[in-house]
Amino acid sequence: MPNVKVRFEGGMRFVGECEGGNVIMDAPAQAGGTGGPTPMNVLLAALGGCTGMDVISILRKKRAEVTGFEMNIEGQRAAEHPKKYTGINIEFVLKGKGLKKEDVERAIELSMDKYCSVKATIEGGASKVSHSYRIEE
Repeated sequence: MPNVKVRFEGGMRFVGECEGGNVIMDAPAQAGGTGGPTPMNVLLAALGGCTGMDVISILRKKRAEVTGFEMNIEGQRAAEHPKKYTGINIEFVLKGKGLKKEDVERAIELSMDKYCSVKATIEGGASKVSHSYRIEE
């Protein structure tokens, strides 16, 4: 089971300590932060990373020669708190030699419908998020 520790560093800056590296999150400068990525933007980046890894893995199995790949991800948020995402769109932009439309479409479809756990969590919601606390002197 993955474990992440999130540590407060001052202002509105938090660091997520994860296996493999850290993730820095902050509020926009006008909200008291330094302008780093917000937790909601990190969520969109996690979605891109998840589906991107799937797509590349599937295309490699098909021996497709991908020379460039990026995703433009746009999230629409509700106006009222908790201001969750009400819609997310991902534009996949692939570059390569001889990429076949059907291979790219299938790789994206498999990621979106079967493999990407971040997408499944966003769409289906976590089954339950529990919490506890402790105070240390």
